[in-house]
Amino acid sequence: MKPISRLIGFVRDRRGVAAVEFALIAPVLILIYMGLAEVTMALMAERRASHATAVVADLIAQDTLTSRTELNDLFSVAEEILSPFSSGGMKIRTTAIRADVNGVPKVVWSHGKGMGAYGKGSTVTGLPKDLMVAYDTLIMSEMTYNYDSAIKYAIPNALNFKEVYYLRPRKMEMVNCTDC
Repeated sequence: MKPISRLIGFVRDRRGVAAVEFALIAPVLILIYMGLAEVTMALMAERRASHATAVVADLIAQDTLTSRTELNDLFSVAEEILSPFSSGGMKIRTTAIRADVNGVPKVVWSHGKGMGAYGKGSTVTGLPKDLMVAYDTLIMSEMTYNYDSAIKYAIPNALNFKEVYYLRPRKMEMVNCTDC
């Protein structure tokens, strides 16, 4: 009878239940926490890419005249805004657009880093409907950013963010580029 009473005593013993429950729940909670941290970092990277694109467009729209050197400096500003995230996955392009007499958007100048510039006079496609009418001008800033998570638990593959901002020149009808 002694072995049966030991078995009954073992079943009724509640010491260590909390430790067993913790051992079962802790790994799940740690994985959820790491996943949330990873998703939060991805959202921060997307937000910074969006902000960097908007800042570049805004600074150009406030200008009256620009150059490749100034545009490259602005692209460096965008890289700094992305920090602490790597700017290695950043590709950026800024384009000045003017609508012709029929309202068709044409490239006046374009310059990019990691993205090819549009050809002068080429038609710009993909603009929101009714954004431009005849003779309107616009500064378009585009960025693609590849975010690659360091943890790779919740986000095992790189995420590709694409940001586009359209701003109208503020001081003049068109912000010209001297050497674009």
